[in-house]
Amino acid sequence: MQLLHKLSIIAISIFVFTIGSPNNCIAQNDSSANIKFNSLLSNYWTGLEYMQPLNATINGDNKYNSQFQNISSKVYRDQLHNFYTRYNDSLKKFEIKNLNEEDAISFLVLKFDINMALEGEQYDMWKIPITQFGYGDSYLGGNILLTMGQFGSGTSAQPFKTIEDYNNWLKRITAYTQWCDSAINNFREGISSQYVLPRSLVIKIIDICDGLIAKDIAKSIFYGPVLHFPKSFTSSERKILSYKYKVAIKNQLNVAHKKLSYFLKNEYLAKARLSSGLKELPNGLNYYKYCVRYWTTSNDDLDSIYNKGKVEIQRIRKEMVDLKNKIGFKGDLSSFFKFLRTDKKFMPFKKPQQVLDSFQNIYSIIKPNLKNYFTLFPKSKFEIHQTEAFRAASGSVEYLQGTSDGSRPGIFYVPILNASTFNINSGMESSFLHEAIPGHHYQTSLQMENTALPAFRRFNWYASYGEGWAFYCESLGKELGLYTNPYQQMGALGSQNSKAIRMVIDIAIHSKGMSREEAITYLMENGSIDKQNAISKIELYMALPGHAISYAMGGNTISRMRNKYSMLLKGKFDIREFHKQVLNSGCLPLVVLEDKLDKWAQGVGEKVN
Repeated sequence: MQLLHKLSIIAISIFVFTIGSPNNCIAQNDSSANIKFNSLLSNYWTGLEYMQPLNATINGDNKYNSQFQNISSKVYRDQLHNFYTRYNDSLKKFEIKNLNEEDAISFLVLKFDINMALEGEQYDMWKIPITQFGYGDSYLGGNILLTMGQFGSGTSAQPFKTIEDYNNWLKRITAYTQWCDSAINNFREGISSQYVLPRSLVIKIIDICDGLIAKDIAKSIFYGPVLHFPKSFTSSERKILSYKYKVAIKNQLNVAHKKLSYFLKNEYLAKARLSSGLKELPNGLNYYKYCVRYWTTSNDDLDSIYNKGKVEIQRIRKEMVDLKNKIGFKGDLSSFFKFLRTDKKFMPFKKPQQVLDSFQNIYSIIKPNLKNYFTLFPKSKFEIHQTEAFRAASGSVEYLQGTSDGSRPGIFYVPILNASTFNINSGMESSFLHEAIPGHHYQTSLQMENTALPAFRRFNWYASYGEGWAFYCESLGKELGLYTNPYQQMGALGSQNSKAIRMVIDIAIHSKGMSREEAITYLMENGSIDKQNAISKIELYMALPGHAISYAMGGNTISRMRNKYSMLLKGKFDIREFHKQVLNSGCLPLVVLEDKLDKWAQGVGEKVN
């Protein structure tokens, strides 16, 4: 959701040790240091919002809604380097021992972000300015085409409530189309230095470009705001804006997307590589190791992660076989997977709304039980939407955070290409727990609403924590009233299995030479997934290297900590308080989170070893 910059776990470990040492307790903090430090944090956030205006809009900060930073330009890259260097120098003026406990955590998080950003500059990934998946201002795997399509639809983060809102979007479009030209230039730089995308991803980007080109202007995804003018607009205002939007779509957006599509089809595609992983790029293996640390906040060895995934797959497979036998299915596990995917009784829907209603029913089941596991509940509203058609084919269920002021709800998106083939065994219950409640909606909303946190932490994101929390929430299904029959339980196991498979496939693709086709076969042989969805998953792992690993790394860590404290604290362990402690400081690198929870457990009354 947000552009993230992280540091190595070694430096974090050093800082955490400092916080925990007896000579740096809260009582000895310097109040003037905390005041100055919070001023630095405030200025840092203001500058970061300016550098990342799309993310500012996502976060509900509307002062940059007309702006679009050209992240493909050298000018921008230099500005970003100077920004992070300046704040890195500023941090050196503070000693962590002079900060209170919460500010000390902020110090660690900010240092983590800055150092990871500066480290990432060496890898020249600006030469690949687009992949087929991603969100926001990120150059570390992302697709601003999708982001702008979603913004421009009028149903996402970009507000369309006032005349100024509508004009802001027109200004943002102008800057965006200039970025499209820069992206082409960067792609050409990549060709000359062998920084190129895999061919299969290029084809998907071309499809996205073509999908954004409107033959009928009134049917363009970007014409959506015109079709839903606020009632307060006069007929004259509507007429003027309708004309402006038609001109912008025809003369700016269509032209830019046609130009980009033409370049990709006729120049870039022939130069695209047939290999799948980062290892094939110049310095690609080192860049992949950086990506793994970026997403997981961990320095775990690649082979160690790979082997852990292998072990998990075998454990889960055994449980699946046992459950298959319990159901009474005659045949091997592969045949059972095919039965679950293809039997018509598992496809009861006829209309998209029925699919959405089924997800709403999942919420109604868990809602009465949430109070037994949580004391913190978000104020932000929550809605379930069908994913827009232009991005549904390359998308999966996902969550878009709301705004802290409540002006936009958190949205759980469900791609429905054909309701009649939507399978109830596709992990609907685990997906809802993960993407919606109590997963991403609780975590991101509570973080945004926590005004005691500095702004940069209220909107920060670490995949190992955010996706880890969401994956952990899948394990709460039985406790919250779900997974009540063997098929639902198989869906939950299938989700666990997919996270384990990701640990193996992601590393195999990017560091061991596994091809796209081999990865698709491996995924289909080891999981209940059809070829179309397998292709989508594998291409996602190709486009966002290292990201897929973060789910299991984070989720397994939180589960391990829960088990650890429940055994150590015994009757004093309160699951509601544990969840509160995991959530109430916002997104943190895992080692910082674990240090915080250890201190909480010690405070409950029993030393944690």
